[in-house]
Amino acid sequence: VQLQASGGGLVQAGDSLRLSCANSNRGFSGLSVAWFRQSPGKEREFVAAISWPGMRTKYAGSLKGRFTISRDNPKNTVYLQLDNLQPEDTALYYCATRPSAAVATTATEYPYWGQGTLVTVSS
Repeated sequence: VQLQASGGGLVQAGDSLRLSCANSNRGFSGLSVAWFRQSPGKEREFVAAISWPGMRTKYAGSLKGRFTISRDNPKNTVYLQLDNLQPEDTALYYCATRPSAAVATTATEYPYWGQGTLVTVSS
């Protein structure tokens, strides 16, 4: 499994971004996928997860309504739409996957991780 996260950047408060996560080795067939983030000086935190093939999603309570996770299975890509971004959303965003169709919300349940994509939100 080789995950590649992309789509981060520098934006202003209120802007939107769409992050992408691709699995270059074998796609995401049968795999659930999650996004986590880590801000400087803070622990990695769960953002959102999506089941295979995509019927179930879970979000961190504080982020639901601004962030949306989705997947395009023919394109082997999982997306994280970030809307109304705020400075406190500044973080390195990671995608992760696990050999299960069911969603999970803790980092230890995901054995495969991408390198992260940086989102910086200015006020």
